Amino acid sequence: MRTRVTELLGVEFPLFAFSHCRDVVAAVTGAGGFGVLGAVAYSPEELDRELSWIDERVGGRPYGVDVLVPGRIAAGAGGSLVEAIPDVHRDFVSHLLRKYGVPASERMAGSGGDEAGRRVTADGAMGLVEVALKHPIRLIASALGPPPAAMTERARAAGVPVAALAGTVEHARRQVAAGADIVVAQGGEAGGHTGEISTMVLVPQVVDAVAVPVLAAGGIADGRQMAAALALGAEGVWCGSVWLTTEEAETSPALKRKLLDATSRDTVRSRSRTGKPARQLRSAWTDEWDESLESPGSLPMPLQMLLAESAHGRISRAAEAGNPGAQALANYFVGQVVGQLNQIKPARQVVYEILRDCASTLDRLNGLTH
Repeated sequence: MRTRVTELLGVEFPLFAFSHCRDVVAAVTGAGGFGVLGAVAYSPEELDRELSWIDERVGGRPYGVDVLVPGRIAAGAGGSLVEAIPDVHRDFVSHLLRKYGVPASERMAGSGGDEAGRRVTADGAMGLVEVALKHPIRLIASALGPPPAAMTERARAAGVPVAALAGTVEHARRQVAAGADIVVAQGGEAGGHTGEISTMVLVPQVVDAVAVPVLAAGGIADGRQMAAALALGAEGVWCGSVWLTTEEAETSPALKRKLLDATSRDTVRSRSRTGKPARQLRSAWTDEWDESLESPGSLPMPLQMLLAESAHGRISRAAEAGNPGAQALANYFVGQVVGQLNQIKPARQVVYEILRDCASTLDRLNGLTH
């Protein structure tokens, strides 16, 4: 399959796999797709180790890195982010853990929390970009907000194209103006940070609005959906949710079971994990934050992210130990295609099935014209 994207990046198939798991990135890249590692979970030192691990296993095949740079973050980011979390929000998390019988969480460590929070500032993201560009990556992506000028300048100097996600036509134009070489048009049904416009509506509008190649994201988990994205004018697809139920995924066995049991109606856009609207699996956590009269409301990014991720580390461990309250609270970022995910498979098999079904769908459509 040849598109402008495959030519630009030197990849066999324009199937992009966003994942926080190095194993998924390596497996997809090894199968002819293009793995993209989400860097926000790592310190610069950790990211360097993860990328070195990938380098050793992909045999020179192309892969990329994704960083998170929101346009706006909580005020006071110059001081201690952890200390900026109000006591009422800490108390609410403690209340939830007690209510659902999860062992009480320790108070968040200041230094570690502050370090994690600064990864989603421009300076923090640039530290990750600098590390990534020391490796033979073929793409650097900005997942939230236009790529900072320093990011595009460093990428250009290294000969690495820049991608940026967009949820509206206006966002897409802004991303290109900021220097993006590829726009990922992400519909509201996608997992993670999304807008409200569906993929079917958004992709052709973005294709018509910008001159750079466009990848479609949101609601794509099989070959029929990939073929539909190509029909809309996209030159490839960006997938995330479909990898969460692969053998290699970072998701725990307890969470995988919840994902496999979920329907497409079991996701919700909520600020309860990061402070910005992000589609995720609906759970007692989202219900309590978004619907409970006791909820103090979500904090802005990155404060809510620090508060939530600290709690979810403990929730995940308790859920794996069989704690029913923790299992009710547990959730993860996932799109509406979760309703299609009903089997655990190797990531390589998922790649091959998507490509096979895409080809057969295109053949079927071509047959309609004869």
